[in-house]
Amino acid sequence: MDGQLVGFSRLITVGADGKGLKSLGQRSSFYDARLRQFDGSILDWSTDSSASVLMARNYVPEQGRTGSNVSRKRDGLGVDRIDLATLKSTPIVSPDPRVTGYMADGRGTVRIRVEDRAASNGILTGTTEYAYRAAGSDDWKPLGRYDSRDGSGIYPLAVEDSTNSVFVVKKLDGRDALYRMALDGTGATTLIAKNPSVDIDGVTRIGRGLKVIGYTYADDRRQSVYFDAEFQKLSKSLGKALPNLPIVDFSGASADGSKLLIFAGSDVLPGTYYWLDHATKEMSPLASVRPPLEGKTLSPVKAVRYLSRDGASIPAYVTIPAGSKGKNMPAVVLPHGGPSARDEWGFDWLAQFIAARGYVVIQPNYRGSSGYGDDFRNENGFRKWQTSIADVGDAARYLVKEGIADKNRMAIVGWSYGGYAALQSAAIEPNLYKTVVAIAPVTDLALLKRDAEGFTNAALVKDFVGSGNNARSGSPLRNAAGIKVPVLLVHGDLDTNVGIEHSVKMQGALSALGKPVTLLRYKGLDHQLDDSDARIEFLTKIGELLDQNIGH
Repeated sequence: MDGQLVGFSRLITVGADGKGLKSLGQRSSFYDARLRQFDGSILDWSTDSSASVLMARNYVPEQGRTGSNVSRKRDGLGVDRIDLATLKSTPIVSPDPRVTGYMADGRGTVRIRVEDRAASNGILTGTTEYAYRAAGSDDWKPLGRYDSRDGSGIYPLAVEDSTNSVFVVKKLDGRDALYRMALDGTGATTLIAKNPSVDIDGVTRIGRGLKVIGYTYADDRRQSVYFDAEFQKLSKSLGKALPNLPIVDFSGASADGSKLLIFAGSDVLPGTYYWLDHATKEMSPLASVRPPLEGKTLSPVKAVRYLSRDGASIPAYVTIPAGSKGKNMPAVVLPHGGPSARDEWGFDWLAQFIAARGYVVIQPNYRGSSGYGDDFRNENGFRKWQTSIADVGDAARYLVKEGIADKNRMAIVGWSYGGYAALQSAAIEPNLYKTVVAIAPVTDLALLKRDAEGFTNAALVKDFVGSGNNARSGSPLRNAAGIKVPVLLVHGDLDTNVGIEHSVKMQGALSALGKPVTLLRYKGLDHQLDDSDARIEFLTKIGELLDQNIGH
């Protein structure tokens, strides 16, 4: 792994006063047999008055220690209960090097074990095996499997103690449907919900270990459906009490469910958290998500659909600058990352920034996006890049056809896969856009596969990206000669998702061809570029670039 960037994290506890910083993970040793990237994760919080947590804890054995009988032997992921005051730990599940995760029931009991299967050389196969423990038992029994390559099998979402069951999603008619599986040894499975257009993607529960009250999906907007009558009624009441905040979520609760944490927001309101007394229905605001934007006029977002060149219906979101007529305007196409992800209706800080500068923004959920079923995912946006990139270009043509955008004042901006889509679009349709911004972009599919070498997911990445002529023709770096317009590249030099070499090579290729290109390189930042100064700088540069090339 010499010279290779790897991510790592450390789990800590700290007092409410910011003092008493303590590590929850295993202590590092000079004799550690391997790199410990991650300490683990919190599975459960104590349900009584004790300040303790149930932690999935990563153990690394020692090797090479001589003259000592205290060499550490425990290896793999186990579960401990940890007292946060004293850091005293009590073993709950013994460490196992094959195990990659656990699920608890919210009441302090581990019920499901996760094992990402690997070949004999340690390379992941894409198959995940799940096992469960019956109530009161320590024995693990097979529950099912999931294959990340095609989405087949079951994918557990939440264990419900009160019904001794687990909620899972699995395929039904090419889309994810929600089922309840009994954990009593019968394997009984009951269909809870399905949607003819989109995937069911989550469940909603209140409090730690309390009942699951509903499920979620996203069509034009994110939807929550409550099969609990009490919360269905409460949701309607909140909708009336907060008429300008149509996105309302039950985000958390006290241990007994008597106090609820509510999030409410919209496309033009980033959101506020409220504290609700379940019994008295008294509600008070706790915190605004983005206080500096309070009182600011933001731009409304509209869900639309447009036809691709081959006749497919493509969902998208259009943001029209506040106060504008939305006719014959300069516009920006903003494809999302992933590619197996999707945009949703609501507040988006990057889209709102661009709209605030006076530009229409369209965010296409091109084929390759997730949430719309297997057929729409179309393998993925790398293997079937021609379809995904065509859909992105058709978003620009839709704006022109509708009279919203001026065809001579179009730009494209994207992050991660969106940055890839921006560069590839400009290369294969060189007359469509006047400028390109690519933030942390993939630029070469062969390089993307090489980046994964030495990691356990190398085979999965190779399969996901594809190979041969399709991968070569689908790489913006190989198509740099086709780009005619100014390009702004933005990248952090500690990006472990997409290495900065992608942007460095792209800058070099464009510069060698005499193309106008700028690379903003941020030292010490990763894929998300989570730094206020960096974001202020590159947003300012984006604004200037747009103004110069498609400005008013």
